[in-house]
Amino acid sequence: MNTKPANPNLQPEARALLSWLGETEGKGILTGQHTQTRKQEELRLIERETGKLPAVCGFELLAYSPNIRLEGATEPCVTEVEYNRGTLPLAMEWGKRGGIVTFTWHWFSPLGGRDKSFYSRNTDFDPSLALEEGTQEHRAFVQDLDHMAQLLRPFCEEHIPVLWRPFHEAEGDWFWWGRKGTAVARDLYRFMFRHYTDVHHLDNLIWVWNSPRPDGYVGDGYCDILSRDQYPPPHAHGAFRDKLDELKSIAPAKGLAIAETGILPDPEALVREKAPWLWYMTWSGGFVLTEDHNGFDALRRLYSHPYAITLDRLPHFG
Repeated sequence: MNTKPANPNLQPEARALLSWLGETEGKGILTGQHTQTRKQEELRLIERETGKLPAVCGFELLAYSPNIRLEGATEPCVTEVEYNRGTLPLAMEWGKRGGIVTFTWHWFSPLGGRDKSFYSRNTDFDPSLALEEGTQEHRAFVQDLDHMAQLLRPFCEEHIPVLWRPFHEAEGDWFWWGRKGTAVARDLYRFMFRHYTDVHHLDNLIWVWNSPRPDGYVGDGYCDILSRDQYPPPHAHGAFRDKLDELKSIAPAKGLAIAETGILPDPEALVREKAPWLWYMTWSGGFVLTEDHNGFDALRRLYSHPYAITLDRLPHFG
């Protein structure tokens, strides 16, 4: 993979991580786990079953959206927001201990909306208007960007690299940023990239684009890594080589990652099929806390395999 950063002002620590990912490509896969609540039950279970912790920990930013309207919201929405509040200090702690941080932002729509308004069905927010200066949608969009930038700033000040994956699953219309098509989501991402690099100078962010659609690709100059989300059938472990080849055809020079998965990869298959995924990140809750999707034997087999890179095997990026 080409490890030249999209942001030419990338901090040394983030550069070191990006370079190391290039050196590691095809030699190992970073283990990853999403956590959505302060309890981080997923990490506790992994440590209990394997004696190890993942190299990459995912944190959710949904509760940090400025335009959350809990009045009249459903109980699942209220619970999800309440349980997610206060997780940013945990991300900071993870980064300071040497773990790799990645963020997912289920962004409640900047204007209007109800309940879980990151879903298109719960808001009439028009993402195409967010790109037009002078509109109320654009003003609200930029205000939310500025708000999140201030929350991310401490990570930049501490020189903690972050795998930053905004506007995830841009190929679909289920989130408001994708409702007008992948090209609009692409342009929202490009705007954020310029705003965060040129205005806020968040130079610790490693930019991750998250879509397998070739017609909506943001371009090599706007991302460092190309990724996709996938949810195969339960217990269908493998190398997912076909999914990797689809991404490789879009951006041959970029490193590739499974940014979300419901199913753990099979380490033997990864080696056998020479599938150089940089990392995977299992989704939270029942995907790891139960054996409905991944058996604990599969979890132990992966974490004990020499191809799997866990927290204890990470170098220091400083």
